[in-house]
Amino acid sequence: MNFLRGVMGGQSAGPQHTEAETIQKLCDRVASSTLLDDRRNAVRALKSLSKKYRLEVGIQAMEHLIHVLQTDRSDSEIIGYALDTLYNIISNDEDEEVEENSTRQSEDLGSQFTEIFIKQQENVTLLLSLLEEFDFHVRWPGVKLLTSLLKQLGPQVQQIILVSPMGVSRLMDLLADSREVIRNDGVLLLQALTRSNGAIQKIVAFENAFERLLDIISEEGNSDGGIVVEDCLILLQNLLKNNNSNQNFFKEGSYIQRMKPWFEVGDENTGWSAQKVTNLHLMLQLVRVLVSPTNPPGATSSCQKAMFQCGLLQQLCTILMATGVPADILTETINTVSEVIRGYQVNQDYFASVNAPSNPPRPAIVVLLMSMVNERQPFVLRCAVLYCFQCFLYKNQKGQGEIVSTLLPSTIDATGNSVSAGQLLCGGLFSTDSLSNWCAAVALAHALQENATQKEQLLRVQLATSIGNPPVSLLQQCTNILSQGSKIQTRVGLLMLLCTWLSNCPIAVTHFLHNSANVPFLTGQIAENLGEEEQLVQGLCALLLGISIYFNDNSLESYKKEKLKQLIEKRIGKENFIEKLGFISKHELYSRASQKPQPNFPSPEYMIFDHEFTKLVKELEGVITKAIYKSSEEDKKEEEVKKTLEQHDNIVTHYKNMIREQDLQLEELKQQVSTLKCQNEQLQTAVTQQVSQIQQHKDQYNLLKIQLGKDNQHQGSYSEGAQMNGVQPEEIGRLREEIEELKNNQELLQSKLTEKDSVIENLKSSQTSGTNEQSSAIVSARDSEQVAELKQELATLKSQLNSQSVEITKLQTEKQELLQKTEVFAKSVEVQGETETVIATKTTDVEGRLSALLQETKELKNEIKALSEERTAIKEQLDSSNSTIAILQTEKDKLELEITDSKKEQDDLLVLLADQDQKILSLKNKLKDLGHPVEEEDELESGDQEDEDDESEDPGKDLDHI
Repeated sequence: MNFLRGVMGGQSAGPQHTEAETIQKLCDRVASSTLLDDRRNAVRALKSLSKKYRLEVGIQAMEHLIHVLQTDRSDSEIIGYALDTLYNIISNDEDEEVEENSTRQSEDLGSQFTEIFIKQQENVTLLLSLLEEFDFHVRWPGVKLLTSLLKQLGPQVQQIILVSPMGVSRLMDLLADSREVIRNDGVLLLQALTRSNGAIQKIVAFENAFERLLDIISEEGNSDGGIVVEDCLILLQNLLKNNNSNQNFFKEGSYIQRMKPWFEVGDENTGWSAQKVTNLHLMLQLVRVLVSPTNPPGATSSCQKAMFQCGLLQQLCTILMATGVPADILTETINTVSEVIRGYQVNQDYFASVNAPSNPPRPAIVVLLMSMVNERQPFVLRCAVLYCFQCFLYKNQKGQGEIVSTLLPSTIDATGNSVSAGQLLCGGLFSTDSLSNWCAAVALAHALQENATQKEQLLRVQLATSIGNPPVSLLQQCTNILSQGSKIQTRVGLLMLLCTWLSNCPIAVTHFLHNSANVPFLTGQIAENLGEEEQLVQGLCALLLGISIYFNDNSLESYKKEKLKQLIEKRIGKENFIEKLGFISKHELYSRASQKPQPNFPSPEYMIFDHEFTKLVKELEGVITKAIYKSSEEDKKEEEVKKTLEQHDNIVTHYKNMIREQDLQLEELKQQVSTLKCQNEQLQTAVTQQVSQIQQHKDQYNLLKIQLGKDNQHQGSYSEGAQMNGVQPEEIGRLREEIEELKNNQELLQSKLTEKDSVIENLKSSQTSGTNEQSSAIVSARDSEQVAELKQELATLKSQLNSQSVEITKLQTEKQELLQKTEVFAKSVEVQGETETVIATKTTDVEGRLSALLQETKELKNEIKALSEERTAIKEQLDSSNSTIAILQTEKDKLELEITDSKKEQDDLLVLLADQDQKILSLKNKLKDLGHPVEEEDELESGDQEDEDDESEDPGKDLDHI
């Protein structure tokens, strides 16, 4: 304590050099003192001086402080003081307001000390190891120090941590710390660590960062949470932005589904604190990161699908239609919904079905368009609505058709109770607000983007300009407004609409040229020498005139391609025309608009170019330049070559159709073969089932034999115990009668067995002749085996009958013995009553056994008859199966012959196609020699398809009033 008093007294009493001496003494004490308490007190004193005398402490004490970290790790207190001192030296945080020059010096000082500290990479590794300590006084200062190092020299420190073993994993443990201060500062540390480093971002993501951060956000109350939620969202953006691997991991881990509760904000007007607005804004930006147009298309579409399936899109649309939502949140929600539906048909269809909670309900698209054409709405909100409309129509021909159909006469509501999207666009197109004109023109151009059908349908739209005047087409009304000399923004929007409308649509070009005032107006605009502000309009007029030449089908005699080019050469000059055409791509706002699809402008004055239109200019500028410089002879040659190519294309198309038809026939034949195979397999399974049934009958027969054998043994045992001492004469007579009946039955059985033997012999002979005629050797072999088994079974029956005859003989002998015994004991009266009783019981037993034998013999006869009938049925089924197999074999041979013939025809067609392709290639080479750009085959086919669609439409239909 005395030491500290001396140090503090030196701070207040002495001059500047005295403080340096004091710091030097403290450093010596840290380096040389043997007692831990002295070193700890010295480091504590350095900590108290480090904020005010940052430079002196940093220069003299940094090396000693690092040495303390290395040698005194057992004492957490001194380690904490050392880390705090280093943080004060390196950090640029100022408690009080200072001048700008002082701030710059402080920043330079912090970066210099940081460079000294990380010059030895072991120092950063040492700091990472200290973060493993659980002690609050060590871990928290360590987190702050490492965060400050990353803020000063981020890339260098990131590289050191990246190569350190388990460096990133140690830092990830901070998110699991139960102390909120360390956990929250750990989030800030990971923010600085993951900034602009894809490798570290991947490691952090695969260390389960998404799960932990989403848990923290949920624990803190989602959008209602504090600044911790904001820090977690910023870290999530660092991990996901421009990192396709992490985005895919986020989607595959089902983390998109966990974002849905973030947007359950309800419909209340209260509760929108500044922190909640900030959190929700970051949450919406995080959704946009996953579906950004700059991401790979496959990854974007999979995220869009997941957002629809989990209900996230539905939740965003609820916010979109809710009341009381702050303007900046509403704008960002519109932008988010735009990118969630962009280019994904399912989401676009759902968005088209969303209705605003009004009476009567109106589609959300109509409500949004009302805001876009309303000049009282904020500029950023109008831009967001335009972007949403563009994303809804992007690669959505169904949606484009629905929008254009609201302008057609057959779909307009005659009562005027509801306003359609088309009517809102027309109203914005011809309003007095130039920004509404531009937005409506661009929106309508997106309804025509890459859709020739809708370009032709839009030609049917008629507008009633005033009472008593005839209706005017929409195309003509656009050119009328152009000629009236409106504002530049309005004219630029209309020219972009006309260029999009006329490109790749010869019918629209013909309608445009049919008005004799349009071409003189364009040539007059291009030929004039106007100021810099009008140069962009001149360039767009040149582009529109070039489109009228390039996509001209020469259907109007006075405005054929050649005449238009001559007109340009006389009134403008080809070089001047090309120079004016180049004004578009040279404009300063052109490159800005070509970078991103979203119309993001700082003010309405910068709202000049549309992103999709810049792509159209890039596509057409070169081909229009070539078309202007082509001579009439080259045009004629080009037309001839095109006709020749069309003829060859027709031939190729014809052969392709023939090949398709033959392929279909082959597929049908293959299907027939497969069905026949299935039928054959079914028949084979039926035969297998029948064989199994026969086997079951055999098993049942064997069981009956076994039971019969047991009964015979039982009867034998009874007969052996049938000895009696004497019987009555009446009983003997009965026994004789029964024996006679048994003999008769035996004779009958013998005769029936003889008949069965003859039947079996006949069956065997017929089976032998039948097997020579059958095609399946396996089945006949089975039948012969069955016949042999039946013979064996009959032999066993014979043996059983023989055993019965033996039993009868025994009974006869027993009868003789009984007669003898009756003669011997006839005089015995005492035992007579007992003998009669015994004889009666024995006689009853014998009668029962005889009746049982007769019944079993009858059952065996029935079984033999049933087996013979089943064998006959099986033989008939085998005959029918063999005939079916023969029929199937003949049909198969016929099919193989047909397939061989079709293959030969295909080979001949391929040879013809090769000859045609060679001729086409030679013609294309001639075209290339002439300097004409040759389109590929796919483009020619698509062009032919569009021509066919054009011919199918009737441009001469009557037009009705809107």
